[in-house]
Amino acid sequence: MLEVSNLTVSYDRAMIVNDISLHVDQGEMVGLIGPNGAGKSTILRAITGLVLWEKGIKRGTSAGNITLEGTIRFENDPIEKVPAHQIAAKGLILCPERRRPFREMSVLENLKAGAYLVPDKEEVDKTLRQVFDLFPVLEDRVKQVSGTLSGGEQQMLAIGRALMSRPRLLCIDEPSTGLAPLTRQEVFNQIKSIREIGITVLLIEQEVNTVFDMADRNYVLSSGKIVAEGTGSELMANELLRKTYLGL
Repeated sequence: MLEVSNLTVSYDRAMIVNDISLHVDQGEMVGLIGPNGAGKSTILRAITGLVLWEKGIKRGTSAGNITLEGTIRFENDPIEKVPAHQIAAKGLILCPERRRPFREMSVLENLKAGAYLVPDKEEVDKTLRQVFDLFPVLEDRVKQVSGTLSGGEQQMLAIGRALMSRPRLLCIDEPSTGLAPLTRQEVFNQIKSIREIGITVLLIEQEVNTVFDMADRNYVLSSGKIVAEGTGSELMANELLRKTYLGL
């Protein structure tokens, strides 16, 4: 479904992602793990077209020297030069880190904003029902201004808003950031449910044990390079990898 080959991303003279290759097959949940600053979010931004967008808005400024090399294919189509909104229309959707709701808008308004690219009203209503089934608290808060939600509720809203775009592949960036342990586990359980209804998931997360339990395969990233790939049990069996890269 997704094939990334020899991807390199640099901002000015700083190489953030260094010649990485990965793939995600349809129906999989794939984990991408590594410490802060390893380049995980930049990979998602490149895959979903936001690096290209950022390069466009910074053109001609002192911060405009952004380069992206390599190939990114989604369902066999090259997308490394495709605008972000067209990538989203293909069904490759990013749920960003730190949730980022439209804070002045209600929960329902946020969710409907996520369905902006879906022209069929019946499909929008059907997906909205599916989101409410996954996240009952959002239905309870449907008229509430999203900026007044708790951190966990905002994370559920961010994932729900991404689901309203009817993704074929959902990229989720650090969903547990800033959440209490019980809320974090609830969010992870809901991500499992998303995969169970047939949506392919690429998950960035620092909760190593949780990701290893959830994902079919994992990539370990360090200093912009992929240093290991495998199932959770395979990676945990490598003592050097555990101590050096996983902090376990």
